[in-house]
Amino acid sequence: MSADVNKAKSIIESGKAILGIEFGSTRIKAVLIGEDNAPIASGSYDWENQLENGIWTYSLDAIWKGLQGCYADMAADVRAQYGVDVENLAGIGFSAMMHGYMAFDKNDELLVPFRTWRNTITGQAAAELFDLFNYNIPQRWSIAHLYQAILNGEEHVKDVAFFTTLAGYIHWQMTGQKVIGVGDASGMFPIDIETRDFNKSMIAKFDALVAPKGYPWKLGEILPKVLLAGQDAGRLTEEGAKKLDVSGKLKAGIPICPPEGDAGTGMAATNSVAVRTGNVSAGTSVFAMIVLEKDLSKAYPEIDLVTTPSGDLVAMVHCNNCTSDLNAWVGLFREFSEAFGVDVDMNRLFGTLYNKALEGDKDCGGLVAYNYFSGEPITGLEEGRPLFVRRPDSKFSLANFMRANLYSSLATLKIGLDILLKAEDIKIDKVMGHGGLFKTKGVGQSILAAAMSSPVSVMETAGEGGAWGIALLASYLVNKKDGETLEDFLNDKVFAGDTGVEMTPDPADAAGFDAFIETYKACLPVERAAVDTLK
Repeated sequence: MSADVNKAKSIIESGKAILGIEFGSTRIKAVLIGEDNAPIASGSYDWENQLENGIWTYSLDAIWKGLQGCYADMAADVRAQYGVDVENLAGIGFSAMMHGYMAFDKNDELLVPFRTWRNTITGQAAAELFDLFNYNIPQRWSIAHLYQAILNGEEHVKDVAFFTTLAGYIHWQMTGQKVIGVGDASGMFPIDIETRDFNKSMIAKFDALVAPKGYPWKLGEILPKVLLAGQDAGRLTEEGAKKLDVSGKLKAGIPICPPEGDAGTGMAATNSVAVRTGNVSAGTSVFAMIVLEKDLSKAYPEIDLVTTPSGDLVAMVHCNNCTSDLNAWVGLFREFSEAFGVDVDMNRLFGTLYNKALEGDKDCGGLVAYNYFSGEPITGLEEGRPLFVRRPDSKFSLANFMRANLYSSLATLKIGLDILLKAEDIKIDKVMGHGGLFKTKGVGQSILAAAMSSPVSVMETAGEGGAWGIALLASYLVNKKDGETLEDFLNDKVFAGDTGVEMTPDPADAAGFDAFIETYKACLPVERAAVDTLK
């Protein structure tokens, strides 16, 4: 047995390991970390949401099967690697995809099936609340779901005694505590950055709005209690331990950190919690999160305001589409190769085509691509149609074609970010890129740097994901020193000087992307026509 294996085994046996579990859209993942905060074991469980009566949901049965299956898979990995069972832990953290709506009555019974972030059924509520609060309320936020249920006259609303997110629900079942981390809370209802709690004046406005309905509750009474990273959020109960580990080996009494959303765990996993830092996650969808020095001058429907796990204000630009169309074109080139009898390695194909893009004209030679597989709220499209457009005199080359598709994958994100960078003059010192777009070294990174006119770094550990991020927040709870901030803890104890490989923007690339975006915006009516006519 190697020294590293012996050390990890000893940490697990002595109950010093820390567990993070995150519920993603298609996978629930567990990461076990050692005293140096590095992963030593993992587990996962694949699951899928269901469309029932027009609502995207996961059943309670699926939630519990998923949690128990994921934990059991992690425990099996520990046994396979180290020959021991997990019986005790130093800390645990639970996180999940943000937003959505889980409402319970006074007997703790779920009133309606869990409504996930994916639902776009709250348009009227979101618009009315935007006007009421003068604050952007996205459709996926919990308060939009509650208010839409009120507008719909749904019978269950009068019986609501508590509503929360998926992470908040799991934490409550594990500890008996109806609490929520501030980052996850910021996707339920607006946060007051001064108090780092739900905004009391907006709660009062909401109560006044719905008062004529005569419900027996006030909003503040049915929301969970907001906690900051590092605050006591309760301990694993005997009942919780049995629900998590059906083998019965896991002991109760383990400290559990405040439950967080996937945005907050992504910030932790990329060391992007400090003011003037940000991270961009680019895969099937893409979103950017920038930690702000001050509030924005006004509300923008394109910008979501959430917080870090410590309660600092974060501007979030979320786009539904990123790499799907790019991947489809690469798949076409693979088919072309196979038609010639050439069996191509996909990593090499991606690398070759991505690097070819760097040879293209800075403005893509007049080529324009839209990567919209689905609707895109930032550009006002409720559906998408992937589209490629050029003038007869455009410079149609492979390099320009690939560059246009790479630009397209980040174009809508840039439109949103330009509000922050140009209209609001937000300053960014460092941006961390993570996700599939950055796998080919230097290409996606240079394109993002051009889009943001800001240095972009990529770290090896960024691939560890949100389960690692919530494990780090649990580690912060149990290992922080008095007065040690989350930012200092991550810098000193986790990343220890690993700032990743940084790439600064090429001014010519930035100018070229700006020119591409002007053509992109001018041609949006073409995309609109495609949505309207290509049924």
